[in-house]
Amino acid sequence: MVDALLGDWKLVSSENFEDLMKELGVGLVMRKLGNTTKPNVKFVKSGDEWTFSTVSTLKSQHLKYKLDEEFDEETLDGRKVKTTFHWDGNKLVQTQKDKDNNVVCTITREITDSGELKCVATAGKVESIRLYHKEQ
Repeated sequence: MVDALLGDWKLVSSENFEDLMKELGVGLVMRKLGNTTKPNVKFVKSGDEWTFSTVSTLKSQHLKYKLDEEFDEETLDGRKVKTTFHWDGNKLVQTQKDKDNNVVCTITREITDSGELKCVATAGKVESIRLYHKEQ
């Protein structure tokens, strides 16, 4: 699973993302901008350190982390959260805990049978699904 996840991915579809951002407390303007942006994401692994990059015309972010180690993250929408990544079977799970809003967002990433990167984000009762195709 690790090798299949590595590399560059381009967003091809997004469902319910604006509702997810609303549940997370993201303001109206940032929700509208975020919902229309089509980011590319990239996973790189070097030893036991990972880099997860999100690049778009709106904003970019590069997270460096080790599995199962909590770190401070400022999300692309400006929230300050405590984040951890871990493997759950063949799924890479990212958990963001926002102390200000007392909201937890869980983002699960997995490679589908058709080779897409499926990203399911859940906060409260809201779920968003985004699909990415691997760039060659």
